[in-house]
Order: sequence, then C-alpha cells, then structure tokens
Amino acid sequence: MVVAIIVIVAVVAVVVIVLYVARRPRQDAKIVGFRKHIDALSPESRREVQDRVREQQERNDPGTGQA
Repeated sequence: MVVAIIVIVAVVAVVVIVLYVARRPRQDAKIVGFRKHIDALSPESRREVQDRVREQQERNDPGTGQA
C-alpha cells in the first residue's frame, strides 16, 4: 500500500515537471532573433548593403558612378 502511494506521487511529480518544462516559453528563439537583429545593425552588414546599393546604382546609370 505504501509503495503504491510512493509510485503514484512519483508519477504525478514527473508529469508536473514534464508539463512545466513543455509549457515554458523557449528563450532560445528570442535570443537568436535578438542576435540576428544586432548582427543586421553591425557596421559590416551595413557596408555590404551599401556596396550592393552602389553596384545597383552604377548598373542603372554607369555615367554618374565613375569619377
């Protein structure tokens, strides 16, 4: 009888822990999103975008892009 109660309490505890872990929001996704946002604001990233824009402008109007 005592063993059965201990087993039931253990099973309930495991179920509660599993449900708690499963329902907890994943912060990893939020951290990854934040890092991507910060990386997009980095000088290296902005430089790449500026280079692409400059190349596109030169292709569209080759006379003004050369000094």
